[in-house]
Amino acid sequence: MRAISGLWRWRDNPLRRATDLAEAWLALAALLLILVVMPVAGSLVGGLAEDALQESVREQRASRHMVTASVVRKLDGSPLDADPEAATGRTMRTRVVAGWTAPDGTVHQGPVMTSLDTPQPGDRFRIWTDEQGRTVARPLDSSTAATHAVLAGFGAALLAAGLIEGGRRLIVWRMVRRRYARWDQAWDKAGPDWGRTGAGS
Repeated sequence: MRAISGLWRWRDNPLRRATDLAEAWLALAALLLILVVMPVAGSLVGGLAEDALQESVREQRASRHMVTASVVRKLDGSPLDADPEAATGRTMRTRVVAGWTAPDGTVHQGPVMTSLDTPQPGDRFRIWTDEQGRTVARPLDSSTAATHAVLAGFGAALLAAGLIEGGRRLIVWRMVRRRYARWDQAWDKAGPDWGRTGAGS
């Protein structure tokens, strides 16, 4: 809006300089670019991120398996940890030594996290493993992937707007510096006696 009002203000103004009009046109061009580039960049990056993340979801679902583990013993002195993968982030987990059978039939035993309140030997719970039975994080779900894609698109749109506005400000800054340099040259040409004409000095 400032760009349009600037163009209108300088339209027939006798005090208008070429740089004033250039600044107003530059502001209008930046505004139009932002209005066009922001949605394009956001949808393009969001779409690419969505495709990549959904492919990752499919790969993780194919390569990760939920298996049943049995508590062998609770690890002594292990404090309760917050589950970083829980929806609320407040689900507490306890570290235990557990045993489980991998999808390939091999038997494994090792320290894992469980959400059991008071794990006792023999208690059963579910964990995620790969084909070889190594514990892995829960696979990414489609809704989380979509949320990440939307955030990526929004971030790309903001970045595009910031780059355009930053470019506009840089050009205006250079124009202002050039204007000041011309003013300094004009003052130098006027000389030290400017304003003393006819004063008898």
